[in-house]
Amino acid sequence: MKEEQLDCRGLACPAPVLKVKDILDRSSPQRVTVVVDNAAAKENVSRFLSRAGYQVQVQEDGSDYVVVGAREAQESCEVLVPSKEAEASRILVLVGTARLGSGDDGLGAKLMENFLSTLKEMGPALWRLVFLNGGVHLTVQDSPVLPTLQALEKDKVSILVCGTCLNHFGLMEKKAVGETTNMLDIVTSMQLADRVISLT
Repeated sequence: MKEEQLDCRGLACPAPVLKVKDILDRSSPQRVTVVVDNAAAKENVSRFLSRAGYQVQVQEDGSDYVVVGAREAQESCEVLVPSKEAEASRILVLVGTARLGSGDDGLGAKLMENFLSTLKEMGPALWRLVFLNGGVHLTVQDSPVLPTLQALEKDKVSILVCGTCLNHFGLMEKKAVGETTNMLDIVTSMQLADRVISLT
């Protein structure tokens, strides 16, 4: 059995995922063990390996996480990326702030609530929401827009939340909607989208 081991402790997002991608592209191992030192990297690496066809197990080792991916020898490790032809239109909304506009923070927060609650009017063209920097505050427990985001997710709108940003604000354990993600996923999403609406 071909095995690979990676020590990604101390690496900032998205370096752990990029290193895992590189090792899969180069050697296509049946088993890969990745050591990371934060919850965001653990979730990102686990999700990446799972999408690549690996069965994933995670163990805690002190303050570190050991992510182990294993697959059958005959399986392909190709990561499936949706093609642009798969859908007629894809709109991505990049949310980098908890408030819309400047001048009055209270008004800005209310405008953001109104904006997010109105997004459903886009219909099936609304493909993905990406939250980063201050925008991640909208995805946590007790967020005033949490029910709106959960309803969008239930309606098959993909929601990605920046893991580095969650860690920065100490909100990783409070995230209540969406997938924890990394900059590689964000950049790839922007590339795949037909339109990007940026609120930063």
